[in-house]
Amino acid sequence: MRRDQCSTGVLGRRVPAWLRGGLAILALPTLMSVAMAQDKPAERQALRVCQDPNNLPFSNLNGEGIENKIAELFGKALGLPVTYYSFPQRLAFIRNTLKFKLPDEDYPCDIVIGVPAGYDQVSVTKPYYRSTYALVFPKGMGMDQIASAEDFLKLDAAKLSRLRIGIYDRSPASDWLNKHQLVEQGVPYRIMNADPAQYPGEIIEKDLAAGKLDVAIVWGPIAGYFAQRVKTPALAVVPMKSEPGVKFDYQMAMGVRYGEREWKQQIEGLIESKRPEIQAILKEYGVPLVDASYEAPKP
Repeated sequence: MRRDQCSTGVLGRRVPAWLRGGLAILALPTLMSVAMAQDKPAERQALRVCQDPNNLPFSNLNGEGIENKIAELFGKALGLPVTYYSFPQRLAFIRNTLKFKLPDEDYPCDIVIGVPAGYDQVSVTKPYYRSTYALVFPKGMGMDQIASAEDFLKLDAAKLSRLRIGIYDRSPASDWLNKHQLVEQGVPYRIMNADPAQYPGEIIEKDLAAGKLDVAIVWGPIAGYFAQRVKTPALAVVPMKSEPGVKFDYQMAMGVRYGEREWKQQIEGLIESKRPEIQAILKEYGVPLVDASYEAPKP
């Protein structure tokens, strides 16, 4: 995919090496002024966001995703236009967006709106929401009483054995099926797909809705958003708690480049001051929001 740079960005410049050597006392005030001027980043002209061009409910080229709405919220608060640099979030996304830089050119974007807390490829902000994987299934098919993963596992053994459970391979869902001896019921989907038109909600919007699957287990924001989009049949979304050996719940944060401390602090200030508006966006998109009780019990 061609990389389209959207606007001129900012890079904080390091203090030159000669300023770190021994200097005459009389020269210190002048040199400190020079150092401070060089450390101060240039004024931002836009909020430049790294995004996937086809990854609803998070982002797309039409600006219809959760992360697009949050970016617009932040851009308004900063008094800056919002621009995007798009690259498929399948492989080496950070290297090809936030860390991508050609000689004598600036970085194309300055922030990733959604990364897991603790993700070490970026400097991670404080979290702004926690969600979890969820069971999604059609209502009126004999599973309406299910309100938790435990309820699902208590279904009649004969019924469980007949279910077709859609999952993405190498996800926590596949670990969970293995743990509960349901591997034979699993219908795996490739987590990495080279087709640029493919999107993660297809498992719900196409196959579950069409009856090719009986149940899907997917990341909560995908579950909630696409369950809302499917009108027939009506779909239930049941958040799943993490278990020993299977982590379903994750806190989500934002990511900037390492070394951009002031920018990170500014974004964290926006996360805090705009928390009510962010929560409203997440709820509008049907994201299952959970608390720390969804973590796996400590041994």
